[in-house]
Amino acid sequence: MASDPVTIWDRRHKTQAGPSSNAWHLVHSSHNAAYFTRFNSFCVHVPLASGGTGGYIADMTNAAQTDAAIAAAAADAAPMPILVAPHAVLRRKTRTVRPEDMADIRRILPSMFSAMYEAPGIGLAAPQVGLGLRFALVDLGEPEAREPIIMINPEILAETETLAAREEGCLSLPNQYAEVTRPEQVRVQWRTVDGEVMEREVDGLLATCMQHEIDHLEGILFVDHLSTLRRNMILRRLAKEQKQKRS
Repeated sequence: MASDPVTIWDRRHKTQAGPSSNAWHLVHSSHNAAYFTRFNSFCVHVPLASGGTGGYIADMTNAAQTDAAIAAAAADAAPMPILVAPHAVLRRKTRTVRPEDMADIRRILPSMFSAMYEAPGIGLAAPQVGLGLRFALVDLGEPEAREPIIMINPEILAETETLAAREEGCLSLPNQYAEVTRPEQVRVQWRTVDGEVMEREVDGLLATCMQHEIDHLEGILFVDHLSTLRRNMILRRLAKEQKQKRS
């Protein structure tokens, strides 16, 4: 049975985007609810899944194939070192990726995936490996069934009023976890490594992961969503553990 349309709020203009919006067309079927987002010259079909993966693209698009090939190259790449808080780079806002940056980004992406998989983690942003550029990667898949997504210049366009709490951790705050409340569903836009514009509405763990990684690009850590007391407690514990690790 098809679900009711979700109310989404545009982040940029603080206006409500209803199900009859030109950008979103809710399509009901006996199997799923699907959104079609139309761009200049192509259309991406995004099924809205209920299993927490947040609407993974059903068919392998060119972008998905490219991301998968780059992620597969991680097997032969040396992992990049991951910075640990309170490293200053983690607090700096990144700059927009420009076309002339892409050759270098393509070259280091396998090593970023290698670092993320080795940790292991499900997301990694450029600042976490010392880069001040606006890009990040996520992968909620299992080792035998990877689902990599490379996001260049990602932006959250809209979010639901409904919130969801989920325990989060971070590769830059190893062994530290806390429950963080975020919008349950978000609409995210980014460019692929080939320059195509992608836009998807995601929920569940994928929504949490994408919001977490985009936070990194703004110099924000998950502990910044906590109370001052809780945040300081976690940072002190991390500092103590890192000191013990070095001694």
